[in-house]
Amino acid sequence: MPGFELIGDEEREAVNKLFDDGAILFAHGFDKLRNGRYHVREFEAKFAKRMGVKYAQAVSSGTAAIKVALISMGVKPGDEIITQAFTFIATLEAIIDIGAKPVLVNIDKSLNMDPNELESLITNKTKVIIPVHMLGVSCEQDKILQIAKRHNIFVLDDSCEALGAEWGGRPLGISSDISTWSFDHGKTIVCGEGGMITTNNKELYLLAREYHDHGHMNNKELPRGKDTHRIYGFNYRMTEIQAVIASVQLDKIDYIVNKNREHYAYLHSELSSIDGIEFRKIPSKCSSLCDTLIIIFASKSKANNLVSKLAQNKLSTKNMPDAIEWHFAKYWDHMLEEFQMSKDELHKYLTPSSKIIERSVALPIMVTIEPLELKKQVAKIRDLVKIVMKEE
Repeated sequence: MPGFELIGDEEREAVNKLFDDGAILFAHGFDKLRNGRYHVREFEAKFAKRMGVKYAQAVSSGTAAIKVALISMGVKPGDEIITQAFTFIATLEAIIDIGAKPVLVNIDKSLNMDPNELESLITNKTKVIIPVHMLGVSCEQDKILQIAKRHNIFVLDDSCEALGAEWGGRPLGISSDISTWSFDHGKTIVCGEGGMITTNNKELYLLAREYHDHGHMNNKELPRGKDTHRIYGFNYRMTEIQAVIASVQLDKIDYIVNKNREHYAYLHSELSSIDGIEFRKIPSKCSSLCDTLIIIFASKSKANNLVSKLAQNKLSTKNMPDAIEWHFAKYWDHMLEEFQMSKDELHKYLTPSSKIIERSVALPIMVTIEPLELKKQVAKIRDLVKIVMKEE
């Protein structure tokens, strides 16, 4: 599942080397002390090459990446930003922190934005659409991009949970105007915290780079203390120590994704023989990260029954339902003013999403599990699902 499973000697050695090279932990300046190494800049270039994009800007977190990206797109207070009801709360927090209004789209059985509902929510105030590729599976990327193009609206991919997934054989997240990534401790690659913004649009990149660094334009003709500026900014910088760890983790991404897919395929094959079982819909052009397998039951009671049996057998879930209150807008009563809805109105509006989410159980796929233990766990999960399917 996440890169934290693989933190080891390589990351430790990279940090030690950073200290040997002058122990400069700040991404800028101190030129005479750092032995020519600018690790954040090196990681940005490495990430951009890996993703097949022109520009990558490292920031302090995935949440910061979303906010900085929105700022670069010119989002202002009063603008409307469309995103989906099932996401991590950070997507909404970034929108609200700018003063924009979040507009929620229900999900379909892909557990992602329902493109059939999207277009009806677009108004003359809509500035950006944020599809969120939840738990390693893409939204219907082509349909969403076509809708956005018809209305001349930016698309910001929240790809924080999908690094390693693909769309049409290319890295997911590179087809939109801008994309955001997270390296927190539960993501594909990790460095504790940290995030990235990627784009092929030079002006969006430059504005993101400036805003995340107090407005610094990083004018090569001037020392940093006399740097030029055109916008005000804030501090969302990544540190050198985060960059060296994330860079080592990036070298492990192929192994992580391949193991995810191998273990996912085994679990899927063992469960798919059970009569009546339904899996999350995966769009035909999506090659999933496969860090989570999601079962959709016929009823909420069956889903709850499986969760209870998993817990009794010391087996876990991922986000659904163990952390669903942080991933589904139905529970965000503290944002009712931002949604401009009452609690009852919000719950009624999100009924289509609730009917899917409340019947879904997400099973985590681990990278480093030993083959024998994997076989035992899968057999246990299969037996528990069989029991649930037979019960009334």
